[in-house]
Amino acid sequence: MENDYSDITFRQLDLSDADDFMEWYSDEKVSEFCSWDTFTSKQAAMQYVADEVIPHPWHKAICLKNKPIGSILVTPFSGNDIFRAELGYVLGFNYWGKGIATTAVKMAAAAIFVEWPHLDRLEAVVAVENLGSQRVLEKAGFTREGVLRKYYRLKGKPKNAVIFSLLSTDPQVTT
Repeated sequence: MENDYSDITFRQLDLSDADDFMEWYSDEKVSEFCSWDTFTSKQAAMQYVADEVIPHPWHKAICLKNKPIGSILVTPFSGNDIFRAELGYVLGFNYWGKGIATTAVKMAAAAIFVEWPHLDRLEAVVAVENLGSQRVLEKAGFTREGVLRKYYRLKGKPKNAVIFSLLSTDPQVTT
């Protein structure tokens, strides 16, 4: 039986959420595949939220019963690529394996195609070793397109990545 996560919501992450977001920003298991290093102080995490998260065009806290347990963002491309955007997400370790990330990704995808009607394609790039995140995207209806060799640097090392996409015309988006 699938869990009911109808109480998952999105909202702006705020500096008053510092204790909550430190649960995932300070966890090495969570940051393993993230571009940011684990934060060792609340002040550093708060500075990151103030400088990067709050000004971002679409970066939301994933909340369970209004408690932030992770975050999700959609970053638009620019220029000739304004028709596509990249999805990223992070979830506190205690919430892994419960279907919450899949639900949040589905919700974000549905919302972003409405909020940004010019968008045709939503992509997600995941480290080849991050099997959990690949499962999340597949369960959320994304299509695995292939492996991008040495596609990005993670903590100073070149990484292979799997690219996934969801199109605005895909059946799970239009239903």
